[in-house]
Amino acid sequence: MIEGRIDDRGVPVIEIVFAGRTWNATIDTGFNGYLELPEELRNAVAARFLGPSQSLLAGGNIVTEDQYAVHFPFDGAIRRVRATFAPGDGILIGTRMLMPYRLTVDFPDGRVWLKRD
Repeated sequence: MIEGRIDDRGVPVIEIVFAGRTWNATIDTGFNGYLELPEELRNAVAARFLGPSQSLLAGGNIVTEDQYAVHFPFDGAIRRVRATFAPGDGILIGTRMLMPYRLTVDFPDGRVWLKRD
């Protein structure tokens, strides 16, 4: 089981230790991909270019982003998944990454759990 918290902005986050530091990873249930990673991690995840992909954002805008196959540590295993890269130092975890899990977000207690089914 992975445990996380609700941060000061009211956002569910977990911490991932990778590439020599601890990263805050936002659980984004409005993002149906796998991962959005900071540019800083591109080499650490052995990114292999797959091609452009389009995404529909909540406001109705369509964006085109380059998508990569990456090797990413998650829940004690290295998973081969798809990712995009963005400036900044946060990680977004999308719903495709969470498909094998049951997500519990307890806002009153400020806690988050991911339990593999």
